[in-house]
Amino acid sequence: MNIVVPVKLVPDLVEELTIDETGAALDKTWLRLIINEFDDHAIEQAILLKERYGGQITIVSPDVEGIDDLLFTAAAKGVDRLVKLLGDFESGLNNHALARALIPVIQDIEPGLVLVGVQAHDDLDGSIGPLLAEYLNVPYTGYVTGVILDDGKVIIKKEYPGSLIAVMEVKLPAVLGIQAAEQPPRYVAISKVRQMMKTAIIEEQEVGILDLAGGPLVSSMYQPQISTRASMLSDFPEEASEQLVAIFKELGMF
Repeated sequence: MNIVVPVKLVPDLVEELTIDETGAALDKTWLRLIINEFDDHAIEQAILLKERYGGQITIVSPDVEGIDDLLFTAAAKGVDRLVKLLGDFESGLNNHALARALIPVIQDIEPGLVLVGVQAHDDLDGSIGPLLAEYLNVPYTGYVTGVILDDGKVIIKKEYPGSLIAVMEVKLPAVLGIQAAEQPPRYVAISKVRQMMKTAIIEEQEVGILDLAGGPLVSSMYQPQISTRASMLSDFPEEASEQLVAIFKELGMF
């Protein structure tokens, strides 16, 4: 089976994020990008499926700074094919545009499964999985935590709020949004990654003009403002209720 895993880099939230001079975008001068955590789990789940059932894994990603390292690391883990999309991604990208750019590559591969990270912390126009499923006209299921192949279908574990787990059957081909692989993403030694830098091939495909239609237009960004609106309530229910009533009256709620 052919498995496609679209991946992307996202801002590292451990680093301090700053806004550029336009006031509507992040300053990318010193912006550190890392793999989207859920995409990393999608890669691991794809490798687990390959180890159990065979097949070929293709990773596809837009060309941004640092993406080659991600692709070579994936190859060191066991990914077979690396595809880098060439386009004007640095000037702005949303998931609608990314989905449209990915579709021709995915259709050419004709995968049985497309595994994507269920979401990313920079998603402003929905997660990528449902968009890909719509363009490919195949089913989508998100928040998946386990996948088993079974004669033209997959048996998946899907997580619901409240720690509820559902077991479902999904016909192939399909798009799955991976929340967590069945085991943590594996570690590979730097030496193996460097070896892949010498032997693995990154294919490049042009995507042309990006169609951003459907995504939001960011007019401004700002840092959260420090506020003094938090009020500490009493530990005693009667006193706390009186304090709440006083706050509601002050706000003019009744």
